Amino acid sequence: MIDNRTAPYAVFALRVALGMIFLIHGGIKLFVFTPAGTVRYFNSLGLPPIVAYVTMGWELIGGLALVLGIWPRIVALAFIPELIGTIVVAHAANGFLFSNPKGGWEFSAFLIVSLLVLAALGDGAFALKPNTLERAFGRSRDVSRA
Repeated sequence: MIDNRTAPYAVFALRVALGMIFLIHGGIKLFVFTPAGTVRYFNSLGLPPIVAYVTMGWELIGGLALVLGIWPRIVALAFIPELIGTIVVAHAANGFLFSNPKGGWEFSAFLIVSLLVLAALGDGAFALKPNTLERAFGRSRDVSRA
């Protein structure tokens, strides 16, 4: 049974936590590894430089959008291809556990599931710009609205 009184705040907490993870990862790429270092790493994986810049930008913009609640369902779904890419390109060969050398794929898989849960639950409390999926697919009963 879903508690309609607390569900919007639980979704809000999930949305902000996911947003902060992406902000932190984008920030690390930008400020710690630097764009040049991030490009070098992506090149070592066989990816073109533009993918490094797009990834940094998307993690920062998308992470901020999740924290603020700007189209959170759409943003959550839009992060999934990036995470599938991290599994396929960078982590699948390293095994399941993230503590393995060069990191495993379980953290990316967990983030994918968390993003799917967020997209299924809705925008949550305090969303600045709730998404328009309801208008596109018909109004649904969304227990996550505050």
